[in-house]
Amino acid sequence: MNQKKVSRIKRAIIMGAGKGTRMAPLTDRMPKPLVPFSGRPLIDHALDRLVAAGIEEVVVNLHYMADMLEAHLKSRKDVRIILSDERDLLLETGGGVKKARPLLGDDPVMPFNADSVWVEGREPILTRMMQAWDPVRMDALLMIANATNTIGEVRRGDFTMDQDGRLTRREPSTVAPFMYAGVQIIKPPLFDKGPDGPFSTNLIWDQIKERDRLFGLRMDATWMHVGTPGDLADAETFLRDL
Repeated sequence: MNQKKVSRIKRAIIMGAGKGTRMAPLTDRMPKPLVPFSGRPLIDHALDRLVAAGIEEVVVNLHYMADMLEAHLKSRKDVRIILSDERDLLLETGGGVKKARPLLGDDPVMPFNADSVWVEGREPILTRMMQAWDPVRMDALLMIANATNTIGEVRRGDFTMDQDGRLTRREPSTVAPFMYAGVQIIKPPLFDKGPDGPFSTNLIWDQIKERDRLFGLRMDATWMHVGTPGDLADAETFLRDL
C-alpha cells in the first residue's frame, strides 16, 4: 500500500508585531512575545515547537517595542531567524504576511501566533498538520481546538467542521464548537491579492472558504488562550496541577 507523502514545511512566520493591549499592564514594559510564561518568553515556546517540527527558517514580524524583541531573538542560535520590519505601520495578520512575502517565497508556510501555547497530545500537533496537509485539496489548514478543552476565554467559538475537515464560520448569534488555535499552514501567494496596508487573515480565509478549500485539524491537546494576565495565570495554574 502506498503511504501518503508527508509535506515538509520548511518555513514559518511568527506574528510578533501586535501591541498586546489586552495583556496590559504586562505589555506596558515589554512586547507580548516576551511576556514570561512558565518561566520563559512566549515566543521561545513558539520557536521550540517550530524547531522540534523541523522548521528551518522563521520570519518574525516586528512593530511594538521592536528593538527589545529583536535583541532577544539574537540569542536563538538553533534556527535561522529573519525579521520583517513593521516599525512604520502595524499591518495586522494578513498585511503582515503580505509584507513578508519576499522573505516567505511561494511554498506553503506555517504562520504561528506568538502567544499560542498548549500541552501536547499523543503526537506533536505540528507533525500531524504536516501529515494532514494536502495542497491539492487545501489552500489553508488551521489548527483548531475544542472550545470545551481550552484554558482561557473562548467566546462563542469560531468554526464548525464537517466530517472531511472543511471549516465553516460560526453563524451570528450562535455557538460553534471549535476555536482557531493560532497556527496554520497556508499558501503565501494567496496574500498577494489582499489590500495594501493593514488587513486581517480573516479576509483570506473567507476567500478560501468560498472555494471549499479551508480545512481544520483538531488538536488532541489542551490549548491555552493567553490573551490577558488572568488567562496567563490560569494557564500556569493548569500546568502546575498536571
